[in-house]
Amino acid sequence: MKNSTKKLVLAALFVALSFVGANIKVMSSIAFDSLPAFLGTLVLGGGWGAAIGAVGHLLTALTSGFPYTLPAHLVIAVMMALAMVVFLFLINLCQRFRLPEIVSYVVGGVAAVLVNGPVAVLLLFPLLGPAMGSAALLALIPVLSLVAGINVALAVVIYRLLPRSIRRKGKVYNDAQRDNH
Repeated sequence: MKNSTKKLVLAALFVALSFVGANIKVMSSIAFDSLPAFLGTLVLGGGWGAAIGAVGHLLTALTSGFPYTLPAHLVIAVMMALAMVVFLFLINLCQRFRLPEIVSYVVGGVAAVLVNGPVAVLLLFPLLGPAMGSAALLALIPVLSLVAGINVALAVVIYRLLPRSIRRKGKVYNDAQRDNH
């Protein structure tokens, strides 16, 4: 099987797992849909992870009835994609500077949680602020951040438990590096 076919099959598997996670809801459309996206980002790279994250969120919103309106959920899907790219970029940057592996995962994870939580909520203020009120919107930040943190932590633990052949000998590579090895 070609490398691109393997990646496509793995991406489809991660999207399917996102759908399963989308049904494990904490509150409204806040769910465990991003765990497979973070794991897919580590295994497949930032582009695939971004696609998995965006589709995973849209599946969660769909199973919740798009509670924050379709335009708001499209913004959230873009923020999920951005969170995956930032997550991997910072992990790779930390590893390039030879920081301890745990530090690179923590830095990438914290940044992803910030993008997924406070930054996403602030970007949603123009769309949702008038309807929900600022207090209700700000109340989402702790829940979003906590669930995002759990998703990241579980994805990193699962990634570290994968066989070394899948983990590329313990190193995280972006798409360009992965294709050269």
